[in-house]
Amino acid sequence: MFNPKPRGDIHTPGYHAYVTLHDWTVPSTKLSSAIGRLSDKDKSALDSAWAELLSGLTGWKTKNLILAADMAAEIRDRVPESGLRDTAISILFDQSGSMRGQKMLYAAASADIVQEFLSTLGIKVELLGFTTCGWRGGQSRRIWNDDGRPPNPGRLNDLLHVIYRDATDNRQSSMGVALQPMLRPDLPKENIDGEAIEWASGRLRERPEARKILLVVSDGAPVDDATLLANGTHYLHDHLLQVIGELEAAGDIELLAIGLGFSAERYYRVSAHCKIPYDLAGAMLALLRARLITSQNTQGQDRTPRS
Repeated sequence: MFNPKPRGDIHTPGYHAYVTLHDWTVPSTKLSSAIGRLSDKDKSALDSAWAELLSGLTGWKTKNLILAADMAAEIRDRVPESGLRDTAISILFDQSGSMRGQKMLYAAASADIVQEFLSTLGIKVELLGFTTCGWRGGQSRRIWNDDGRPPNPGRLNDLLHVIYRDATDNRQSSMGVALQPMLRPDLPKENIDGEAIEWASGRLRERPEARKILLVVSDGAPVDDATLLANGTHYLHDHLLQVIGELEAAGDIELLAIGLGFSAERYYRVSAHCKIPYDLAGAMLALLRARLITSQNTQGQDRTPRS
């Protein structure tokens, strides 16, 4: 994990944040404390999206629940129960602006199917999301402006990390309304992937399970306009590669990714490509199935190098 340095420190090497005072990590039920209450317009849009998830995806849900049941049966045949119960999986969703709409609808629906699939196997599951509190910089950027825009400011937006399901949650069924905040139309903004992966992996490392897997679901490269304009266009990209490299070198967490409409192999050694949101649940189930039946002592064999 990076250590925030004094703001405006021109001598700070590598990646850092200008300030962290306005970063938020919240359970989904407390989102309003970070981004405010929904406007009437946004509440209406949320209600419509939630109704679509509940009643408009019935056939899609049935198809993927059958697929999940078949895969779960195969996994139980090939992996000892003790191994499954000694596994923790965190699923980290990119909630940037480009994920708004159908992508986020299917992400929420897929999250519900996959968490139920894993929890019924006895695996501990976390569902997490990441975005920022504002567009093109938030309070951090305003503080930087007030300070006279010193050089080398580092990250200039306020992080928003959301917990939809904690690994201590023992439910083995649909999460229901607990996932509704994922569909808030005012939630998706910028995406600062490197710090999100640090956060999610840090949470996993606190778990007692021997096997730990982190699955990142994203639809593009990290972007925060304020940060990139002040630090260079590769600042977030380079930090993401650094974080991934350190995590892979440590070897205590198996890192996977699904690129939703983009090629995640640019960053991740183990990844899958999902062309359309409709196929996301199937892609997540297939990648996790393949990983779960792969023993840890052979986990490097199916990796492909990043370009």
